[in-house]
Amino acid sequence: MTKVEILPEKDKMVEMYRKMLEIRHFEERVYYLFVQGILPGTVHLYAGQEAVAVGVCSNLRKEDFITSTHRPHGHFIAKGGALKQLMAELYAKKTGCSKAKGGSMHLCDLDVGMTPSIAIVAAAVPVAAGMGLAFQMKRTHQVVACFFGDGATNQGAWHEGLNIAAIWKLPVVFVCENNVYAASTRTSTMMLVKTIADRASAYGIPATMVDGNDVLAVYEATHEAVKRARSGLGPTLVECFTYRHRGHSRGDPAPYRPKEEVEEWLKKDPIPKFRNKLIELSVLTKGEAEEIEKGVLAEIDDATRFAEESPPPSPEEALQDVFA
Repeated sequence: MTKVEILPEKDKMVEMYRKMLEIRHFEERVYYLFVQGILPGTVHLYAGQEAVAVGVCSNLRKEDFITSTHRPHGHFIAKGGALKQLMAELYAKKTGCSKAKGGSMHLCDLDVGMTPSIAIVAAAVPVAAGMGLAFQMKRTHQVVACFFGDGATNQGAWHEGLNIAAIWKLPVVFVCENNVYAASTRTSTMMLVKTIADRASAYGIPATMVDGNDVLAVYEATHEAVKRARSGLGPTLVECFTYRHRGHSRGDPAPYRPKEEVEEWLKKDPIPKFRNKLIELSVLTKGEAEEIEKGVLAEIDDATRFAEESPPPSPEEALQDVFA
């Protein structure tokens, strides 16, 4: 973890701040909608990890793709997915990004490079390798960023996916969101190596560790990884140390996390950390930052209203857009 030397343009940094706020306020709204019993299904909230999704996706082009997990809201928003369609999907409305067929854990918008998120732990890793192979064969110079949690690195699919991507030098950036716990199991109890980045050496690929609550540090690390992938040098493993603000899923009060630990991580909240940095760099004033946040809150209100007013799918639509 080193000092950040590669900074985005000022306009891009402002947009990164906006995206982080969109993710945070969207997740907070969704949490309260679930508590009130308004939304069906379940959710795995992303609040606290915004710097990872935004830092990574800010390096990607629209034609690049990402793969996601059971915790996909932040990835969807960071890659350019629309808040209205996302909220409508959680409401199970026909205007949702997956037409009410996916719900929270299976989000998709191919137009912005978001493949259907896969809720099975580590299942998207070999899929990302396959996408990378397609890009390589077509010579499109596209890159796929593959998001996964620390728990995924103990699944066979993770090791198989990394190995094939390594030996074929596929254009994949493997992004580990190490949020300390795989559901309720502490990462340190699941492996003898000190970091997940240590595992990259087994496949002969480079790895970097970064403060996952520092969006500029994530941006810099991913910038180099995307550059390598796009130039044909193969994959990189980027381990981002971060922390989810809430439990594993909406029904998890997370009693396994020590109160002192939670309090310490909350002090490292990536959003005020980035806001203070932007003010320090004279990119934004405090007043401008507050106006951006007000605008984001209005967007969340609009998205919620859109979802509430959208029609539900008709029964016959259950047979549309499916293969089996």
